[in-house]
Amino acid sequence: MTQSTIAPIAVRAPRPTGITVYGCVDDEAALFRTAAPRWGVPLIITEMPLSEENVLLAFGRRAISVGHRTPVPNPVLLALSRIGVRYVSTRSAGFDHIDVDYAAGIGITVGNVDYSPDSVADYTLMLMLMAIRDAKAMVRRTDSHDYRLSGRRGRELRDLTVGVVGAGRIGGAVLDRLTGFGCRTLTSDIRARDGHVDLDHLLAQSDIVTLHTPLTPETHHLLDAERIGRMKPGAIVINTGRGALIDTDALVDALESGRLGGAGLDVIEGEHGIFYSDRREHPVENSALLRLQHLPNAVISPHTAYFTDHALRDTVENSLINCVNFEKREIA
Repeated sequence: MTQSTIAPIAVRAPRPTGITVYGCVDDEAALFRTAAPRWGVPLIITEMPLSEENVLLAFGRRAISVGHRTPVPNPVLLALSRIGVRYVSTRSAGFDHIDVDYAAGIGITVGNVDYSPDSVADYTLMLMLMAIRDAKAMVRRTDSHDYRLSGRRGRELRDLTVGVVGAGRIGGAVLDRLTGFGCRTLTSDIRARDGHVDLDHLLAQSDIVTLHTPLTPETHHLLDAERIGRMKPGAIVINTGRGALIDTDALVDALESGRLGGAGLDVIEGEHGIFYSDRREHPVENSALLRLQHLPNAVISPHTAYFTDHALRDTVENSLINCVNFEKREIA
């Protein structure tokens, strides 16, 4: 008796279950809708940030995308886990708005995205130049029709030493730009190859210190009162990373006393609930922020360094890729 041969039946891998995209503003939503068909992924898009009230929009989906503007509390992560979500792609480089360890403990992987480092690098250089040319005070004077020159002359970047803390993609892009200005640069980062120095040495030598390191328990208040005290008198601090890299009260004290010469801050401790909202008719309950805004030598912006069209395209595309790749691994 011959053994019959049965042709195998081709089994098509199941299609992705779709992605729910939270906290998505209009131009961002338009890019998601344009990009999604290329990946064959159905989307649910909402402008509302992820919360316990709208977590069921992710029901039946294994992957979701969230913005960085609103923290994701642990009870919301637990609710996601209970309805089957296994992957959260945050449309940011940082994770400080999500408890990644807690998420992992309940079966959820959290992924971040890379986007054009040029957006933040360009903005960082702008803050440096504004700080050394006393731009905030100048704009305030001219807005009030006072066109006299400042009593304090500006400085040229080529005459200064700039210390870059964190030499990853963004810190590296900042270093590339500084080359064109002809200034001396120092870096403090275990990944740096040339010019790496101890952080305390960098602080003591630098006229400008710019922060580009991730926020972790080890880097929380990296610039505290003690380290700020080791900086050069009149030095300038730039922060386009995360607000809690700096002890803000200690920084304000140093600026008000004249110990430091200025600051350019795109991020502030306690910014959640203040930045990205219209607070003209509501009190701002962040005393350090209010003190900074009264200072003529402190330039403050609402976490906007990343906010370019190119970075947005990268963020949307890479968030989709993260979710699709996760789905592929799940159904492989």
